[in-house]
Amino acid sequence: MTPTTDVPVPGEGPWTLEVLGEPAAALIVFGEAAPQGSKRHVGGGRMIESSKKVAPWRKAVYEAARAQSIDWCDQGHVWDPLDGPLVADFVFTMPKGSTLPKWRDWHDKVPDLSKLARSTEDALTGVVWADDARVTAYRRLEKRYVGSDDPDTLPVPGAVIRVWTVPTPLIEARRASVRHTPRSNP
Repeated sequence: MTPTTDVPVPGEGPWTLEVLGEPAAALIVFGEAAPQGSKRHVGGGRMIESSKKVAPWRKAVYEAARAQSIDWCDQGHVWDPLDGPLVADFVFTMPKGSTLPKWRDWHDKVPDLSKLARSTEDALTGVVWADDARVTAYRRLEKRYVGSDDPDTLPVPGAVIRVWTVPTPLIEARRASVRHTPRSNP
């Protein structure tokens, strides 16, 4: 594969903690993260999830999110699922086999990161956010091994999840910049 010069140099992006502020939701889920998306045919036109771990993982995510929303309500707040553009962090802590070297931090084996995100997004729908389609960006989406020195890595398998609403000033600035930009006719 030859590199192309047409690919732009990546920018830092707007999703710094300074811009986002405090997360609207933050939770820790314990358990082994499981992928969603791979299905197998079982006959009669029926399909089932390939991983038997999906249901327990989604239940653990749902219960952690529900507990956070109940705690929020117990503090006198009203909790409605987040709506509008959202930014999320998902840092999955995966089990580490005893034969792997201590320096190995990044989990580069199955399951696929995108499939872990999919199962987790679906479990958060209706509790943390109105719809997983509201997630417009990930600030962090990673798989790490237990024992990593990353501050978002747990001592046991699970995930650290944070969700921010896109700050109103960013939305307003974008709206204003588009409103004042003359359109060119093709």
